[in-house]
Amino acid sequence: MAGCGEHMAGGSTTGESGGQTVAEVIIDELARRGVDLVFGVPGTSSLGIIDAVRKHPDVRFIQVRHEENAAMAASAYNKLTGRVAVCVTIAGPGATNLATGLYDAKEDHASVLSLNGQVEVQYMGPGGFQEIDQDAFFRPITVFNNTIHDRTKAVKLVDAALRHAVVKRGVAQLSVPNNIQKETLDPACCPREGPPPLPGIAPPESEMQRAVDAIERARRPVIIAGWGARTAAESVTALADRISAPILTTFRAKGVVPEEHPWHLGILGSVGSGYARKQAESADLLLVFGVGFSAQTRVPEEVPMVQVDLDPIKLGRNADSVLLWGDCARVVPDILGRVRERRDDTRREEVAHQKEAWKAQREEEADPEAVPVRPPYIMKVLSEILPDDAVISIDVGENGWWFGRNYMMKRGQAFVMSGYLATMGFGLPGAIAAKLAYPERPAVCITGDGGFGMAMAEFLTAVKYDLPLVAIVLNNHELGMIRVEQKMEHYPNFGTELHNPDFAVYARACGGAGYRVERPADLPLAIREALAAGVPAVVDVETDPKRF
Repeated sequence: MAGCGEHMAGGSTTGESGGQTVAEVIIDELARRGVDLVFGVPGTSSLGIIDAVRKHPDVRFIQVRHEENAAMAASAYNKLTGRVAVCVTIAGPGATNLATGLYDAKEDHASVLSLNGQVEVQYMGPGGFQEIDQDAFFRPITVFNNTIHDRTKAVKLVDAALRHAVVKRGVAQLSVPNNIQKETLDPACCPREGPPPLPGIAPPESEMQRAVDAIERARRPVIIAGWGARTAAESVTALADRISAPILTTFRAKGVVPEEHPWHLGILGSVGSGYARKQAESADLLLVFGVGFSAQTRVPEEVPMVQVDLDPIKLGRNADSVLLWGDCARVVPDILGRVRERRDDTRREEVAHQKEAWKAQREEEADPEAVPVRPPYIMKVLSEILPDDAVISIDVGENGWWFGRNYMMKRGQAFVMSGYLATMGFGLPGAIAAKLAYPERPAVCITGDGGFGMAMAEFLTAVKYDLPLVAIVLNNHELGMIRVEQKMEHYPNFGTELHNPDFAVYARACGGAGYRVERPADLPLAIREALAAGVPAVVDVETDPKRF
């Protein structure tokens, strides 16, 4: 095997030298760290990396049709599982195509590794083919960003990239010049880093006692659970029972607390109910667990708070806050074990009445006779039919608004979305990631005709890799949300009409199953058949663009 200092002229391969290439060492190290899924598109400057993935028995490669979807799928995979996935592409246009998906990961604090080819070192400079300054390009997106110029630093840089992605919860980027990928390397000569620490941060005792004192003084406490509280769901519901407090969630945390729980009043924010808003604004203390304070949530920041968050930047929303820097999975159970139980039957009845009124309002909206089919009815039918273990990926636009407002998640279901970036086209690559993460569970994409149109080539990816997901397309032949925004800002409607194919025919042409629904009575059967099809399926539902 080639020694640490030996340079193989011309970029020898494994077969020629008997040793490992740098690319093979990189993929071995990723697999050793538990990374086993790579999304990408092969190309000239990444051939060594792609070949190393091909050879590795424990790493699976998913070839996508556009690099943006590779990055979005990798982001969704981490959001769903907590595990790191890799996106791989070439230098230049392949790398720039990753940007939107990687920005989604950046904004939602998803851990992703972007492993990119780069032109050969000796050709770098003006006029290089498919060359850009990738370190400069990725700098605003990443928590770690580097190029492997020295093969002996390959393992150390891979370890550092993974460490940063996990600990800082963001995107790490490594570029590997084409000639470096092919050089041989003895990994025994390479320095390594250890695994990242577990996020078991807990606040000091003095602050914990201040939080308990504030909770026990409060007469109308309200819990707001965000995405950061997803690992503490049982403690959140137990705390609500103990102190007689309503639970509200952010949109992204929909389903973290079972929607049927007696204290759960739904989402706080633009897709939520007026009752949730009323509870938040009339509270004398907000218990804010893992909340990112999105402009769409509109947490009333003038109300005193007890805040728990792993990101210290999110803490300190007002001068009356008790700040608990830590992991909700550790801090919320600690609070639960300290506060005294108090029963407030009047408040329980108040929340029950509001819960029933909100349910009745949504039932009234779900008109089972209206043609075209109304989105609230679509969400009602999906709520009733989708299995308890379904993993749902939603898109951005009117479809996501109706999902947040009218879909009722069951205990055991999960969903994933593009949160802060709110990028259209996320739904289908998110569903592909869901099916890869949980092969035995139903994977469902809820999308609009605009979002599906942006990513519909990836339906071929689902067919190619035998990923029997179901895409529900709310087809109103319009960028419906944009139409509403134009109306709200007193602009004439313009540029929002969509010329669509028959999505059901498209699905069948790709080798999947396709169902077209034009009348409400046909929707339940179409969804059931799609779920049972055993191949990727599209349910193309004609909806009303004016309903919003």
